[in-house]
Amino acid sequence: MEAARRRQHPGAAGGPGAQLGASFLQARHGSVSPEEAAHAAPFHLDLWFYFMLQNWVLDFGRPIAMLVFPLEWFPLNKPSVGDYFHMAYNVITPFLLLKLIERSPRTLPRSIIYVSIIIFIMGASIHLVGDSVNHRLLFSGYQHHLSVRENPIIKNLKPETLIDSFELLYYYDEYLGHCMWYIPFFLILFMYFSGCFTASKAESLMPGPALLLVAPSGLYYWYLVTEGQIFILFIFTFFAMLALVLHQKRKGLFLDSNGLFLFSSFALTLLLVALWVAWLWNDPVLRKKYPGVIYVPEPWAFYTLHVSSRH
Repeated sequence: MEAARRRQHPGAAGGPGAQLGASFLQARHGSVSPEEAAHAAPFHLDLWFYFMLQNWVLDFGRPIAMLVFPLEWFPLNKPSVGDYFHMAYNVITPFLLLKLIERSPRTLPRSIIYVSIIIFIMGASIHLVGDSVNHRLLFSGYQHHLSVRENPIIKNLKPETLIDSFELLYYYDEYLGHCMWYIPFFLILFMYFSGCFTASKAESLMPGPALLLVAPSGLYYWYLVTEGQIFILFIFTFFAMLALVLHQKRKGLFLDSNGLFLFSSFALTLLLVALWVAWLWNDPVLRKKYPGVIYVPEPWAFYTLHVSSRH
């Protein structure tokens, strides 16, 4: 009898290891079971609102707060107010991501989620240190639209090995920190998105509050993609989401309200990035700083070149 039961349910023969492997394969290929699709989650207005608010205040607002608050309150040899914003972001964002995963209508592989959260915190913390020093250099005349070696306050440093140290700091800030921060961030969002499908066409609608949040959410992700220089990661995630939507549509499944909100926000982000690039396409100074095939200027580079230089 036991052998017959195992032949009918082969997944049960492998115990917890086989079940974990099945869960991983299901998450990897983005399949949604009929039972999961039949129970669409309601729109998470509270979480998406908190996401939008803390992103704008703690991430976008960091460098602005650093420039607004008097320097006497936060001396250059101490953390700035923006650094404290970053510390709060490094705690609140992983918490919100975990709460979002908890509300997913499908079971996601916990091991991948936990490892992603750990790497996210490590990357954001590395970025905190590098970004803090780089933004404090603004008060000494550092210009973001120039490379490290071309900056007037750095290129004449003696001994020249100090310039290598600043380039290492820039690498930790703009490359290693960003990769360890954003790759797990977008991975978690995509894994959550893979469960945002419903078999009911009537549930594939966004409520009014969701429509109001799309614009500020899409605008923030525009800032994230351009300032973080992660266009390749973003476009890969967006087309992976699009491919998953088309794949699930063949099965008769539709995006629920949360999936529609996330997909619409990313679509708006892609449009804004395209407009941003088109506007600055012929800028000779920014073209020199971003010489590669992917030309996506940073907003802060634009600010130091065309705004702060006039004052």
